[in-house]
Amino acid sequence: MIPYEEIRVPVTGGELAALRWPARDPGAPLVVALHGITANALSWGPVARLLAGRATLVAPDLRGRAGSAGLPGPYGIAAHADDAAALAEALGRDRVVLAGHSMGAFVAALAAVRHPERFGPLVLVDGGFGFPAPTHLSVDELMTAVIGPAMDRLSMTFPDRDAYRSFWRAHPAFGGDAWSPEVDAYIQRDLTGEEPTMRSGCRLEAVRTDGVGLFQDEVLAAVRELPQPATLLWAQRGLMNEEQGLYDESRLAAAGQPGTNVRAVRVEDVNHYTVLTGDKGAGEVADALLGAVSVLR
Repeated sequence: MIPYEEIRVPVTGGELAALRWPARDPGAPLVVALHGITANALSWGPVARLLAGRATLVAPDLRGRAGSAGLPGPYGIAAHADDAAALAEALGRDRVVLAGHSMGAFVAALAAVRHPERFGPLVLVDGGFGFPAPTHLSVDELMTAVIGPAMDRLSMTFPDRDAYRSFWRAHPAFGGDAWSPEVDAYIQRDLTGEEPTMRSGCRLEAVRTDGVGLFQDEVLAAVRELPQPATLLWAQRGLMNEEQGLYDESRLAAAGQPGTNVRAVRVEDVNHYTVLTGDKGAGEVADALLGAVSVLR
């Protein structure tokens, strides 16, 4: 894992925590990278390493998570989009490349639509194109259907860090050689409290609000209204490492991707998590980011 610095920037209601992996050249292009619904900034650590100093990457802990858990609501995709714009402004660049994984991809798309002056090309990672919500499910049932065990853990406690590690290592997405010191650091950043009642630092209210927000018309429409070109890297396999990923060609067609400003690229042999945290997926994401920042030079 390569070194990073922690920064804080003012946003509505307080300060947003973010991690910054600096480029070798202080004048190098800048990428702002947004994590998923129950994740945190360190999920972008493998991508930062594989950028190898060719661009600066700044990843915030979104409102209600990890270092930004103390930020109050209102939550929601629009609130995160405005926080991303405030972060970009605080970093002092005219325009930056914006990336997002999972829910972060929806945030990125909406941020680009709401703040077109702040952001250049986008890189969306296994997210951004959505579908209307099933009407027969409660909020918690909907969230469990969407993100599975990641939702369940928000109401669990763990006696120590090893127990939390064991919980995640049993997740199908992190089987085999998918676990690494970088994944461990990312997972542990989420944990808070004292033994023997440690818990996830994600605020349940934030996750519920954001989860429902993924199905709002404004959010679903954003990816089809992008003012800048975007690349979508979609994982071959799903959240539980199942063969069917969140997307395939037919699902993207149903979601309206053809004819948009988004180029869709399938990433083989990765799942929803390892498309960001494994070397193969993170390498493709890093390459896509370098392609996007070249447009800003």
